[in-house]
Amino acid sequence: MIFAKTTDNNFQESFSELLGRGKMDIANVSVIVGNIIQEIKKDKNQALKQHISKFDNWSPVNDEDLMISTESMQKAYDNIDEELKKALHLSYDRIKVYHEKLKPKSWFDDEPNGTILGQKVTPVDSAGLYIPGGKAAYPSSLLMNVIPAQVAGVKNIIVCTPTPNNEPNELLLAACHLCGVTKVYKVGGASAIAAMAYGTETVSKVDVITGPGNIFVATAKKMVFGEVNIDMIAGPSEIGILADDSANANHLAVDMLSQAEHDEMASSILITPSQKLADEVKIEIEKWLFKLPRQEIARKSIEERGAIIVTHDMDEAIKLMNEIAPEHLEVATNSPFELLPFIKHAGAIFLGHNTPEAIGDYVAGPNHTLPTGGTAKFYSPLGVENFMKKTSIISFSAKAINEIGEACALIAHTEGLHAHEQSVRVRLNK
Repeated sequence: MIFAKTTDNNFQESFSELLGRGKMDIANVSVIVGNIIQEIKKDKNQALKQHISKFDNWSPVNDEDLMISTESMQKAYDNIDEELKKALHLSYDRIKVYHEKLKPKSWFDDEPNGTILGQKVTPVDSAGLYIPGGKAAYPSSLLMNVIPAQVAGVKNIIVCTPTPNNEPNELLLAACHLCGVTKVYKVGGASAIAAMAYGTETVSKVDVITGPGNIFVATAKKMVFGEVNIDMIAGPSEIGILADDSANANHLAVDMLSQAEHDEMASSILITPSQKLADEVKIEIEKWLFKLPRQEIARKSIEERGAIIVTHDMDEAIKLMNEIAPEHLEVATNSPFELLPFIKHAGAIFLGHNTPEAIGDYVAGPNHTLPTGGTAKFYSPLGVENFMKKTSIISFSAKAINEIGEACALIAHTEGLHAHEQSVRVRLNK
């Protein structure tokens, strides 16, 4: 763990490590992923079956083996605990209500001369959602990807998820049934991304691919971008915390570990002007580590990718956090909304002492698919707009084109595009 003050001689070197946390060594896996993509493009289902046998330790006999039946999804849903079922429904409802407020609308604007300008917003025809499976199955990720696609109005939604040993995660299947998803395929990794991007005999080609995954999935998404649209290139999970003396060290320690337990590569970063709080949080982290079932993963994450930084004041803390641009940012102060105007870069901001990052993962409503590794400086959370496209609308009356057509023709003439110029001039009244 980096435990430092901004006044330390080697602070800038340590801080540069944090800024580089999101770099994935895509070059090392690009050849492997590129070969997988080419095999899927060429051999389609046959290649899928070979990849499943190689990576997931089971061998599909026929094309039907690649699919998960709606009956098995219904059965999985029926078998889950009633309290968990209620929790999933609560999550679904809150996510849907929030995303409905994000849905962009078409609009038209009439000008007095008869010009009509506007924007038509249309859902994509199809979306492919990649959801991690096996031991790392997250039904919450399914909800966070399916619901905005449904709110957008996407008609064809498919899900790909790996099933090691041909054992689909029952909770994930239950979530599929809850969401009304009917097309789920037992395909994972770069193979799934390629199948959704180019299509096979069983998996239909889509327009947009979203969802989290490992470096092979991220690399595949990057390589198929342009053939399809994607949400983002996401790396390991991370949390940043801005806190002062009013914060509870015990709470902050477990909040940092809530990301550390995800992955050895996850980052947990506390920045505070309080040396006392920094010391207390460091002690509390060690206490909590012994209580965690995923202690080994969390400890490695904290030791190799964690940081506690003590600043001169909160202004300096905010400046550093804006440079980091974390996926999740908690603001643990008594007056967090006073700091909000100064926070420029974060995937999601959690304000106040009673707002742990985990509440956003499951039931708050906003999407938990967020930009990582500093990409919050230019990426936004997954939302309804990821599943929609905008089309410009333009309509000119005879009066309107006569009013401004000459300017258009002049610019076209200056650019040396004669047909452009004449297509306007032939419509002008001389």
